[in-house]
Amino acid sequence: MKIEEYTIGKAASAAGVGIETIRFYERQQLIEQPPKPLGTGARLYSGDTVRRIRFIKEAQEIGFSLREAKELLALRTDPSADCAEVRDLATIKLADVHQKIRRLQAIGAALERLVATCPGCGGLEACTIMDALTSSDSARPGHSCEPVPKQTDERASTMKTTTFTIEGLRCNACAEKVKQLVEKVPGVSAVSVSFENRQARILYEPNAVTEDALAARIEKPGYRVVERR
Repeated sequence: MKIEEYTIGKAASAAGVGIETIRFYERQQLIEQPPKPLGTGARLYSGDTVRRIRFIKEAQEIGFSLREAKELLALRTDPSADCAEVRDLATIKLADVHQKIRRLQAIGAALERLVATCPGCGGLEACTIMDALTSSDSARPGHSCEPVPKQTDERASTMKTTTFTIEGLRCNACAEKVKQLVEKVPGVSAVSVSFENRQARILYEPNAVTEDALAARIEKPGYRVVERR
């Protein structure tokens, strides 16, 4: 069986990225840098490494961060992992994307109103766009910029994501236990727990449950939340 080996240039071409991207992934410890051969010659990347690079690239293109892509890679190599964990990560990411879309739509509507009311000529003192950007009083006379409308879907607009770093996770079974505990909390929409990163990522409704309550639920069996973000 022929061994797949690529120089960095050919590896970049095969994975659909630039050479600098590969070097960046190496610095971020997403992939291992091949050992330098004895004497002369270039470092050679394996086919598995090229596929790993392509996986990271595809994950980024659908919205996952590098940290999240690393979590997905860890799941892919974990024999005890199952599809539910990947689905949880994707569900959280989808909710984040929907929040960004709603925010961008609101920003777009506000900009449309500003552009529609701008005279488009004359001095800056008559420019309603500059006026709106320099004033916090949206109700004063002559100011045409309306406040950003409230979301029609109140629940969706208030969903939050928090990440807890947890001490005491000794195995994947511990991570699964934390996941099962948290996902039973009313107001929690999705949970992903990574044993490798010692982290729990939770999508929840803050009107139904607080961060403190979520942390308390995690700590009840004896684990400890040491960081929140």
